[in-house]
Amino acid sequence: MTSTAASDRNWVAVVLAGDRGPNDPVARAAGARCKAMVDVAGRPLLGRVLDTLAVCDEITECRVVGPGADIVAANPALGALIEAAGARWIEPGASPVASALAALDTVEPGRPVLITTADHALLTPRMVATMCRSGAGLDLGVGLIDYARVHSAYPDSRRTTTRLGARAFCGCNLFALYRPAGRTLVERWRRVENERKHPARIVAGMLGWTALARYALRALPLEAAFAGLSKRHDLRAGPVLLDEPNAAIDVDSVADLRQVEAILRDGR
Repeated sequence: MTSTAASDRNWVAVVLAGDRGPNDPVARAAGARCKAMVDVAGRPLLGRVLDTLAVCDEITECRVVGPGADIVAANPALGALIEAAGARWIEPGASPVASALAALDTVEPGRPVLITTADHALLTPRMVATMCRSGAGLDLGVGLIDYARVHSAYPDSRRTTTRLGARAFCGCNLFALYRPAGRTLVERWRRVENERKHPARIVAGMLGWTALARYALRALPLEAAFAGLSKRHDLRAGPVLLDEPNAAIDVDSVADLRQVEAILRDGR
């Protein structure tokens, strides 16, 4: 399915790159001043994401939100990386949602926006295209993948899952705002953004207690969850199901870093 916005190929990519500087466990393990500049198979994490976005036909502009100004000033290579990509740096907010909203404030309301993260080192143009071209009838799309696909490819990888009905899904750090109404849900996500490792709390906060009861009984399938989300927030939100297992692999931990290095080394 192709949305009108997607066919215009006028997307703005927002890359969330804020972190805890050298105190981030991944940065500390790699000896980097910030997570965005952690080397993975010869290229910084952020560089890999920007490289991918640069070859995506749908993306015409890019915003990098974070790291903070002090970190950028202390890392000339980081500033040079952002400049070379033709991206615009934006001071991060106090949280990922606040950072996303800071970036959205710089984008014309009518333009579609793809949000991802600087630690999505295995991002591919195909993932981006799927997100951008799946917006028919939607204001906002959330990138998800069936956990069975991820487990089949990487049985030892620990991933956060959300069970909806009989299936479990992994998030992919990919969100598509096809139309202005999609920004409303980003704003409302503030109330649950600290619960990303606790799916039940997210369900309760965004869908209500009735949905939570159904979720607990494994009686809340994927379609019903998004239908409830759309109705509760008066917009049209839906899942964008990806099929590349690497879509679920980001670098949240040192173990993730080693896994991504191994995947790139093996050419998977």
